[in-house]
Amino acid sequence: MGRFEGATVLITGATGGLGSGAAKAFAAEGARLVLSDLDEAVLAGFAATLDVETACLAGNIADEKLSEDLVKLAVEKFGRLDIAVNNAGIVHSFVRLPQVTSEEARRVVEVDLLGVFYAMKHQIPQLERQVRESGKGGVIVNVASVAGLSGAPKLSVYAAAKHGVVGLTRSAAVEYASKGIRINAVCPAHTRTAMVDGFVRFAGAPEAEALAELTRGVPMKRVGEVDEITTGILFLADPANSFMTGHTLALDGGIGAI
Repeated sequence: MGRFEGATVLITGATGGLGSGAAKAFAAEGARLVLSDLDEAVLAGFAATLDVETACLAGNIADEKLSEDLVKLAVEKFGRLDIAVNNAGIVHSFVRLPQVTSEEARRVVEVDLLGVFYAMKHQIPQLERQVRESGKGGVIVNVASVAGLSGAPKLSVYAAAKHGVVGLTRSAAVEYASKGIRINAVCPAHTRTAMVDGFVRFAGAPEAEALAELTRGVPMKRVGEVDEITTGILFLADPANSFMTGHTLALDGGIGAI
């Protein structure tokens, strides 16, 4: 039996690199999935590749109603929500702060920070109801970033938004620590996803050269792999990991040790 056999897991940004990796990992451990992303057709196609029960709802996480509807979908389809992985996020152009357009900055904050706020705002009351009714707790894992733990040159607004996610995570974790709800964040450094691919294209240099520049400050001198980050997500969500809350798990190739 898998670690998450029969659990209902909600994942936003489910067709991206980390989202799809997390969905596959939870599915392999027996979970039922509620998946969300922007493109309905892509979302449905991805869900069809998973050999578990799934429910899908496409939409923009910057729209609060999507978060409300996702929780309702989990309850209507599977009767409860056990784990939420708030993963949907975007990044702005790799430029100095004055070159970030106000429109782009606003969009990053709306998706990366307010999107997580909206998600937790609707997930927490459902988890709290379930604790009262059954005594069984719930888990929220927010996907932040190593940029939420320190400065990130040329990613200023993204870093600010991810710092906000860390702040939301820690604050809500303390608010609900005695109520059976654990809330943690995973903080990856650059990982081999579409975001890193975009940086390589933007750099206009050979891939090896661009990745060397990107990882210049990483002691391991490489980017992370999706499986390495999803391992951390499942660790935070694992019911056996029942004494950890309010934690920011840095998967950063050693950056935080410098």
